Amino acid sequence: MDLHQKIRTLPQQPGVYLYKNAEGEVIYVGKAKNLRSRVSSYLLKANQANAKTGTLMREAVDVDYIQVANNHEALALENNLIKQRKPRFNILLRDDKTYPYVKLTMGDRHPKVFVTRKLRKDGGQYFGPYFPGNLAYRIVDLIHRSFLIPSCKVDLNRYHPRPCLEYYIKRCLGPCVENLVAPEAYREAVRDVQLFLEGKEGELEGRLKQRMGEAAANEQFELAAKMRDQLITLQELQAKQRIASTENEDADVFGFHFDKEMLAVAQFHMREGKIVDKRDFFWEDLQDVSFEMGVEEDDASLADADVTSQQQSFSPTLFFSAFLKQLYLDQPYVPRQILVPVEFPDRVALTSALSEQSKRKVEILAPQRGDKRSLLDLAGTNAKQSYDQRFRTLQPSKKAIAEALQDALNLPEVPTRIECFDISHIQGAETVASMVVWENGDMKKADYRKFKLKTVTGVDDFASMHEILVRRYSKLQANNEPFPSLILIDGGLGQLHAAYAALESIGVTLQPLASIAKREEVIYVYGQEDDPVVLDRRSPVLHLVQRIRDESHRFAISYHRKRREMRDRDSELLQIPGVGPTTRKRLIEHFGSLRGIKAAGPDALTAVVNAATAKKIRAYFDGEREAAIDGNGVPVETETPPEFRILQ
Repeated sequence: MDLHQKIRTLPQQPGVYLYKNAEGEVIYVGKAKNLRSRVSSYLLKANQANAKTGTLMREAVDVDYIQVANNHEALALENNLIKQRKPRFNILLRDDKTYPYVKLTMGDRHPKVFVTRKLRKDGGQYFGPYFPGNLAYRIVDLIHRSFLIPSCKVDLNRYHPRPCLEYYIKRCLGPCVENLVAPEAYREAVRDVQLFLEGKEGELEGRLKQRMGEAAANEQFELAAKMRDQLITLQELQAKQRIASTENEDADVFGFHFDKEMLAVAQFHMREGKIVDKRDFFWEDLQDVSFEMGVEEDDASLADADVTSQQQSFSPTLFFSAFLKQLYLDQPYVPRQILVPVEFPDRVALTSALSEQSKRKVEILAPQRGDKRSLLDLAGTNAKQSYDQRFRTLQPSKKAIAEALQDALNLPEVPTRIECFDISHIQGAETVASMVVWENGDMKKADYRKFKLKTVTGVDDFASMHEILVRRYSKLQANNEPFPSLILIDGGLGQLHAAYAALESIGVTLQPLASIAKREEVIYVYGQEDDPVVLDRRSPVLHLVQRIRDESHRFAISYHRKRREMRDRDSELLQIPGVGPTTRKRLIEHFGSLRGIKAAGPDALTAVVNAATAKKIRAYFDGEREAAIDGNGVPVETETPPEFRILQ
């Protein structure tokens, strides 16, 4: 059954439809009140005259559908499928920024408080979101210092032999050790934190004043002073706190700027009548994105706008319909008002769905005049500024940057492929190398390569670079594969000359070769070392070279860390009698690293293992330390402490 025949068999019921290409990939997801009517509209010549819809229908070879009971279910299902499948022809929310919440772990024996960006149904209480994001961390820190509720990662569902430093400096009540704090006192402190986070400052202030008076009457002056300090802190926090509660009038305001198939959207978060944060979204190459052409019955007022949008490359009405669904559906918090610059399809249905989801009235408005319209204009102005900064000032066309790079480095041709290399190690241990590839304007991750050094031991970056380049390009020679337009080295003149020596050893002498030095950000081109290329720090060419270099550095570090983790899995801890894989894992999790375990005393070790095993571990590392002294009494170089480690 071909596509046209299958469309004619679709039911005339609400649902979601999924267009697929020849490989079976979902390339577009849409929803409809009437599946057959909506999907059939894509076959009309008037709609296919639109470039995007025409491209979609040329690629589509099949259509699937999921029938649902009503339009609300279709709205939610469409949103979920777009996020799961990420179809190429849908507008995709590419910004992964989420705002933090404060979590109180009420399901634990001794609740603690910390910042999280993930909300789970685990019995804990979540408060927020907080704007700006760092406010949540400041509030948790102040709660920790004032109410003495811990925010650490220690397991509080079991007792430990001794408390940490936080208890001794009076920054924690010490629930991790039995009998350090009375259960009633801890529950009272947790309740104080609950009241504060719930915004019930009046009730909390009354509780603190009552307990302060009782403590003073009983001549417990130290406790009374503590209550007094908490009252002062409460007053300070009231000025700092900006929780998005349901009792306050709040709104999100959107503006946009579109030009040359690129789009910037600015979102203002307004809380208690004040703009407390701004969020930017960007889309590039929107010619690859299609929009729904059909108009539902209750969207008849938008018909004229949609007809116009078919003749244009971008439709704000259809964009905001798709954008707001992905931004707010299934999210834990939705503001009371959402202000958008244009009317859009599904506004009524989305408003109803968000109100039902939030269990209170939510309004989506497109004001045309007054103060709210002024806010939209302000958001639009900010969107244009963000657009200029992102696309015009910082990102000329890819072709222009490549041509400028050729001119700056005196390359024989416009570069189409750059391969960049970096070395990473810690004092010569677990030395690895990375190669990343830039091709035709973008990083080509499929061609990335990582190397483990085979012939070099110790700290020798030059020899390491020599080995890697010989291995890489002798293989290309053997397979008669083309060399890149430019080989880029992360380093200075020494690394550059080591790279040329490696190429020369396999008979390659005319390959364009350059390096970029750290800190100075100077580019050295082989053969022109006396005249290094110094670019303006705002230069797009420098930004491109830095981007490639930084990506190589990131890739090398990630592989290096992975090698260290593999090494630690088979660490020397397993050589100690009484330490097996489970104990080794618990020790690493508790102390963070092998270095932390080596530095731990017998008392600290007993927080994880019994006294006998702790004694064996201490004896093992004490013996290792004695062995690390040479015959002249000079310490042999050991692994660099974590605080002084530098990944080269």
